[in-house]
Amino acid sequence: MTATTNVLFDTLGPRASRRSLIASVVIGVTVATILSVVLYRLVQAGQFTEAKLGPFFNPTNEDFMVTWQFLGHGLLNTLIVATLALVLSLAAGTFLAVCRVSAAPWYRWIIVTVIEVLRAVPVVLLIYAVSRILPVINAPLSLMWYLIIGIVLYSSVAIAEIIRSGISALPKGQTEAALSLGLSNFDLLRLVVLPQAFKLMLPALISQLVIVLKETSLGFVISFEELLRRGQMAIQTLHNPLQMYFVIGLIYVIINLAITRIAREAESRILNKTHRSKKGFRRASQVPSMNVSEHVS
Repeated sequence: MTATTNVLFDTLGPRASRRSLIASVVIGVTVATILSVVLYRLVQAGQFTEAKLGPFFNPTNEDFMVTWQFLGHGLLNTLIVATLALVLSLAAGTFLAVCRVSAAPWYRWIIVTVIEVLRAVPVVLLIYAVSRILPVINAPLSLMWYLIIGIVLYSSVAIAEIIRSGISALPKGQTEAALSLGLSNFDLLRLVVLPQAFKLMLPALISQLVIVLKETSLGFVISFEELLRRGQMAIQTLHNPLQMYFVIGLIYVIINLAITRIAREAESRILNKTHRSKKGFRRASQVPSMNVSEHVS
């Protein structure tokens, strides 16, 4: 056990270790029993038959190709919406964060009000409102863009708060040093503040990326045929809601794990690169200065 772990809690003694082991065994047996009962009931209810599982896991089933092609189109729509919503949310969130930290006090309250109002409104309500308001003001768009705009309105303010927190966490000496070099406010934000804020808040931004992907499932509210909506439509023919929702949930889990893995690898590379740069700078600063006159002589 490391010293860091010892700081968090005391090392268990013999009696506490036995109690912890007994509790772990009891909990494990209880969970296994519950799962066994659930599986038994599902088997008794005929939820593991070929008619229920074949369209997903048996290539020889007549509905296998049709089902996966149908769901694949919904998955493609989901990924397109998630990508566009993420890019637009990052751009809009960065803009809102910069406006909030650099705005004059007399109009900053407007930006703060917009951010707080959008944070308080549920994302499903924003999507529904966008799909109803835009046609009324003669700005009709496709269902995909209604969904994207609703997600962007909600996610951009969350990203704005994440970036603002990163900016606030930076030492003030960074800003003072940059201004002393003659950088303008725009260059200060672009070259010094925002890159460090993004690095500092990268884990939170990764979490928001996963949230944006999951929010695309709310497209069913406006009948946009993303993955979940396509699954609901397929259930009407296949009559296997339990299996369909399990497969769709599994697809979301796999995609989110892949995104999280890729994002963490990117985060690790950025942090390692920063660490190597700092280490090289410290080594360079420790090199003893040379007397030029001695070498000349």
